[in-house]
Amino acid sequence: MSEVSVRYMIDDVPAAIRFYTTLLGFSLEHDASPAFAAVSRDGVRLLLSGEGSSGKRSLADGRRQVPGGWNRIHLQVADLEAEVKRLRAAAVPFRTSEIVTGPGGAQVIVRYRNVQNVDG
Repeated sequence: MSEVSVRYMIDDVPAAIRFYTTLLGFSLEHDASPAFAAVSRDGVRLLLSGEGSSGKRSLADGRRQVPGGWNRIHLQVADLEAEVKRLRAAAVPFRTSEIVTGPGGAQVIVRYRNVQNVDG
């Protein structure tokens, strides 16, 4: 089990499980759908919190915790161009239209929220 976890607020936990395991190579650690799941890859553990999970309860001031924002995880791959091609073939939407290069290396940003059919 990983020592570091990142919590994501999710609207559809089963769809998120399919996305992370089918398209991004995560392994399912725990499935308490539709409320919660945990997936992991290379020492990174994602806590996918849906309605009914303790992690998505309203805050003390009444605000609901909802998906969105700009939190990201970074996954290193051996061949970024090939990975982008594979994900585009699976109809995965991107926030960036092309691979961007900077002082930290090359990257592309995948947009999870609009993925409708990760089963192909």
